[in-house]
Amino acid sequence: MRRMQIVLVLCLMLGALAAPEAFAETTSHAPVKIGYVADQAPFSSRGPDGIPQGYAIDLCNRIAAGMSPAQPPEYVETTLADAFNAVAEHRIDLACGALTINLARRALVDFSQPIFLTGASALLRDDSPSDLRELFFGERPISPPRSPQMRAFATSLIGVHSGSTTEARLRQAIAEGAYSASVIDFSKHEEGLVALETRRIDAYFADRALLGDLLKKAQSSSDLIIGRRLLTHESYGIAMRRDDPELRLRVDRMLSEFYRSDEFAKLLQTYFGSEAPVIRTEILAQAIPD
Repeated sequence: MRRMQIVLVLCLMLGALAAPEAFAETTSHAPVKIGYVADQAPFSSRGPDGIPQGYAIDLCNRIAAGMSPAQPPEYVETTLADAFNAVAEHRIDLACGALTINLARRALVDFSQPIFLTGASALLRDDSPSDLRELFFGERPISPPRSPQMRAFATSLIGVHSGSTTEARLRQAIAEGAYSASVIDFSKHEEGLVALETRRIDAYFADRALLGDLLKKAQSSSDLIIGRRLLTHESYGIAMRRDDPELRLRVDRMLSEFYRSDEFAKLLQTYFGSEAPVIRTEILAQAIPD
């Protein structure tokens, strides 16, 4: 009997030591480590002073203040390819940016409720090949499907950010439409924009929200157009570790409260201008109620 009592006491002691570990991390007074991808404006980018800025960064700053009010957040620059591993390995607490929620990534990390909804299309020149307009604007010729006068689509090059969820969908759309386009990977969106403007590629494929920001940075924005046809529908979220349900609950609770505030409407206006009311309606439709 005494032996069983000793075993029971040991089990209770071990449980008491182990159980609070994950929760303790979420309520720590240590700085919250915010990971960000520097080329995802207007969601996350490196500001002129080296401090990250953007819509997703502002949301994560609010969350960090709620988690550790006594300490300013600690920023860690990462890449899209490594961001989710960094969260899973506890090198960062929150990954913030234009991060699409999907099942493959959820095998590594957990996500907050959606912070933004968008879809992928392409930025192209106004003199881009007809087949590109067909793919990204839905402008199909009546008959024949592709006239002999069209430039061979096999010579068209479409740029995309390497490691993004949009790359797989782009290749799928090309295959489904029996196109013969070549896909070129870029490590940064700005590199793709430069390649488009210098005619090294014919279109650059990314989420529309990111394309709008690239268009503002273009040398000759009047010569570029954003496709109307969306080949994907993306929900962005804040990535966090999977082994801490208390953390996700706290993050979602803070987001839900903020979404209902006038301050959230002003934040959307700051980054998305006239599209802010529609974006807010879409986000609220996906928000988790109390």
